Formats: sequence, structure tokens, C-alpha cells
Amino acid sequence: MKGDRVEIVVDAGDTTRTYEVVASRAGRRVETAVRRGVVEVSEVTRNGTVVRTARFMATRVLALVEQPVPREEPSERPLREDPKS
Repeated sequence: MKGDRVEIVVDAGDTTRTYEVVASRAGRRVETAVRRGVVEVSEVTRNGTVVRTARFMATRVLALVEQPVPREEPSERPLREDPKS
């Protein structure tokens, strides 16, 4: 969903660096995968096409934080008034 984000904190030797991958448009999502010692964070469209990917060595990743956009419950949405009344 638009606004979902993943923060990746990486050890860069004498310091740390923080990267973000954000679902930039409606209908996109952010997926994470760890394969063969590599952490991949990808922005993916509805039909599964990868838009962009960030890859990091798993031994250098200090933190991987997923931050979803808060979803509203249908009961919490304000009622729309009928414009005819």
C-alpha cells in the first residue's frame, strides 16, 4: 500500500547508514527477502513486477524495520452525508 516503508540500517565500517524503500504509488507494496546471504528489499506493483530493488550483504545489516501505514477500520471512517439532503 502507498506509504508502506522498510528501513535498513547497515554497518558501513566506522559508522552506520540508514536506507529506506517506500511504496511510492497506490497499489504498490514493499517486500523483503533473505537469500544466500543477501537481503533484498523490493518495491513491487500489484501484478508482481519489481520496480526497484535494494540489496545488502546480510552480514552488514544491523536492523530491518518494516513500517506499514496505519489502516483504518471501516467502523472508524466518518460517515458520508448524502449531498441531496
